[in-house]
Amino acid sequence: MTKGPVHLDVAVSYALPRAGLPAAASFRKWVKAAVDGAGRRFDSEVAIRLVDTAEGQAMNLQYRGKDYATNVLSFPAEMPEGLPEDFDFPQLGDLVICAPVVAREAAEQGKALGDHYAHLTIHGVLHLLGFDHIEDEEAEEMEALERQILASLGIADPYAGER
Repeated sequence: MTKGPVHLDVAVSYALPRAGLPAAASFRKWVKAAVDGAGRRFDSEVAIRLVDTAEGQAMNLQYRGKDYATNVLSFPAEMPEGLPEDFDFPQLGDLVICAPVVAREAAEQGKALGDHYAHLTIHGVLHLLGFDHIEDEEAEEMEALERQILASLGIADPYAGER
């Protein structure tokens, strides 16, 4: 376990023009909220890449076999072999966020663009931390945690009215 303050390293890269996209500081704030909200208490590293539709579609096809751009892809880091099981491996993984898809969804759903980015970043980080939504019970747990983290940031429930 890490002694002293927990260090969070978030690297953000933009593979498209940055105009209208959240600043790296916003992504760092959202990742920190997700890591803290999930109760992770040791050093963590996350890389985020914002991409256009073509790159988002290519990555979704390559890694998930789905031929369309999706909003966020999560790639959890794998712990190197030979480390003890209780080793606090800092690398959480990578997120790929498709900016045009996020913008389209926010407009279609009547959500503030920044709030939608916050939600998808938190959602992706929770995937990196091992949360999932395949089974109903898992989905309810993950969505409840997302709501709680977003509320701590003053952001409304992104699932309101869906069920």
